[in-house]
Amino acid sequence: MNEPVSQSKSVEQHHVQHAPSRRFGPGLLVTAAFIGPGTVTTASIAGADFGFALVWALVFSVGAAMVLQEMAARLGIVSRAGLGEALRTTFRHPGASYAAIALVVVAIAFGNAAFQTGNLTGAGIGLEVLTGTSPRLWAAVVGAAAFVLLLTGTYRLIERAVVALVVVMGVVFVVTSVIVRPDPSALLDGLVPRMPSGATLTVIALVGTTVVPYNLFLHASSVRQKWTDDTPVDRALAEARGDTYLSIGLGGLVTLAVVTTAATAMFAEGLEVENAADMATQLEPLLGPAAQGFFAAGLFAAGLTSAITAPLAAAFAVSGALGRRPDLKAPGFRATWALVILAGTTFAVLGRSPVAAILFAQAANGLLLPVVAVFLLVVMNRRDLLGEYRNNLARNLMGCGVVLVATGLGLFNILRATGLVD
Repeated sequence: MNEPVSQSKSVEQHHVQHAPSRRFGPGLLVTAAFIGPGTVTTASIAGADFGFALVWALVFSVGAAMVLQEMAARLGIVSRAGLGEALRTTFRHPGASYAAIALVVVAIAFGNAAFQTGNLTGAGIGLEVLTGTSPRLWAAVVGAAAFVLLLTGTYRLIERAVVALVVVMGVVFVVTSVIVRPDPSALLDGLVPRMPSGATLTVIALVGTTVVPYNLFLHASSVRQKWTDDTPVDRALAEARGDTYLSIGLGGLVTLAVVTTAATAMFAEGLEVENAADMATQLEPLLGPAAQGFFAAGLFAAGLTSAITAPLAAAFAVSGALGRRPDLKAPGFRATWALVILAGTTFAVLGRSPVAAILFAQAANGLLLPVVAVFLLVVMNRRDLLGEYRNNLARNLMGCGVVLVATGLGLFNILRATGLVD
């Protein structure tokens, strides 16, 4: 049971003189988690297939991520509870509580299995370009590597190195987006919401690759490690918000750079994205013949870091929802991330179309987003848990807006798939 907010706040204020500065932290982890192969693939498809027409969807996605991730960070800092733990104590009626727990467990498990499929597939097609070996084989190898790293606990150092590679890839995309000289008027015109024919799944995928449901659980749990009880609540919240907005903004900039380069280098030429080699053509204006190898290495790096983060976040979410202590060495904790890795690896090995598998994973996350976002909004309005730090009217309206748009996109895609709308 968490201690009352007022008591927790007084403890943190008592140590204000000794609290070290902690300005950057989990926000960068969240960004590294969503800048994976799914983001690169989905953004490449968006630019190559629709030019700048879906820029508005990316802007919405980044804004939605900032709104929801700020809530998750505030929950963790103020209540000292993860999202799964908070949900477990939110509903008074046993039936409602069990239903919420079951829905979270199933949704996160399914979503992360799909996401893990995309992570491993992305890493596999990156290694295929570098080695010529089947991406299915590499997906199995990377899945096994993620399993061993999580099992031994030595993944942290490797994850930092991989995140650094992803950051380098992001810098190259940003520089390339400037070199290819996109049409500013076309880019600005892309801010006007429109839905080109056949773009619904890609729009949902853009939302799903930026506002990742499991990142809400990961963020709420990780801020407690970064900003501990010796940091005043107000100071921790200010630093966490800065960390969140800056990190997600940088991630959005990288994604926009990918869309821009694809729209300029591929859409204008009528090129389509079918494999990693196609996506690598975006980098040729900057890297020339080295573009394909660099892109493949970056795709592998992005896939590996996300392949570690996704099952770990699933374990945090499920453990919290079931009332278990999130201990990395606990059998239940390990069983959760192991099942996610196993499911993702199996689907990646059996998958027929790598690019389609990654796009589907992002779309699945987009469809799951409204469910997790509604749960987050319910928790963030608990006076007994958050006191004066609960959501105000403005944050509730922004959160509801995210839920409505995400739900509308999901329903539209379902109706189109069933032939009820054109």
